[in-house]
Amino acid sequence: MEKDVCINIKSVQSSDEGEDATELFTYGKMKKIKTNNYRIFYEETDAMGFDGCKVTLDISEDEVKLMRTGNASSNLIIERGKKHHCHYGTPYGDFMVGINTNELKNEITDKGGDLYLKYTIDVNSGFLSENELFINIKECNRENKGE
Repeated sequence: MEKDVCINIKSVQSSDEGEDATELFTYGKMKKIKTNNYRIFYEETDAMGFDGCKVTLDISEDEVKLMRTGNASSNLIIERGKKHHCHYGTPYGDFMVGINTNELKNEITDKGGDLYLKYTIDVNSGFLSENELFINIKECNRENKGE
């Protein structure tokens, strides 16, 4: 069954050039795929730099797949204890990146919850950035705004 959710995402990106943090609040949908596996859908905004894109998060105990479609497309696999080479698209161009997961904390239940991801991104084995995503999901709808 699919339900309406409120999603708050804080993204922190650190590189040799410094740190950049962004925050996004949006409405989306949450669907239980199977026991402890969930799919979250939402639309990006300009705050994250991907206005007009749709995002699907497939969340399991040890892995998160982030699929973005629209003006920029990406397929990232963030899996506890593994490195994946993934397609990463931006409005400025596409490239392959290495995603090395440092930490994944999944506290998502049927009612929502928190997801924390910490991973590094490299290009051609050269460090690009360290990334942290703090995602909070709550049952809500646009009328009651999560209250």
